[in-house]
Amino acid sequence: MNTPEQNFAALGLKLPPAPKPIGVYKPCLVVGNFLYVSGHGTFKEDGSLVIGRVGETINAEDGKHAAQLVGLAILSTIKNNLGSLDKVKRIIKVLGMVNCTADTKNHPFIINGCSELFAKVWGDENGIGARSAIGVSSLPDNIPVEIEAIFELAG
Repeated sequence: MNTPEQNFAALGLKLPPAPKPIGVYKPCLVVGNFLYVSGHGTFKEDGSLVIGRVGETINAEDGKHAAQLVGLAILSTIKNNLGSLDKVKRIIKVLGMVNCTADTKNHPFIINGCSELFAKVWGDENGIGARSAIGVSSLPDNIPVEIEAIFELAG
């Protein structure tokens, strides 16, 4: 059985730089055996942001890709703060927010971009947790997706 680090390496994806807070908060916080990850945005590999609104300037497929980028930013924060993805046992909960027009109805499809990434890193048993996917009228800097997550740490 592969470790999360091995699973991630097999994907051939690269992590963006761990994002720095743009407000008064911590990117993540360990409480007991849980890791709480603050809302992350759509960072590209070069550290720049993906900008746009689903249903207005980007389509659902681009929104799903943006959600995967958010997942990569979350993984980067985990590695930056814990040293390894192997220190996380499982995903507990994901909250995905989609910056979209009022007629957008496919929020779960879009947030699957992040959820599918986590399932590939931690496997179906540990990489799929509880989840909410909602549409919102705006997000900071007009990013298309913001996601926060709760993880259980490995023993």
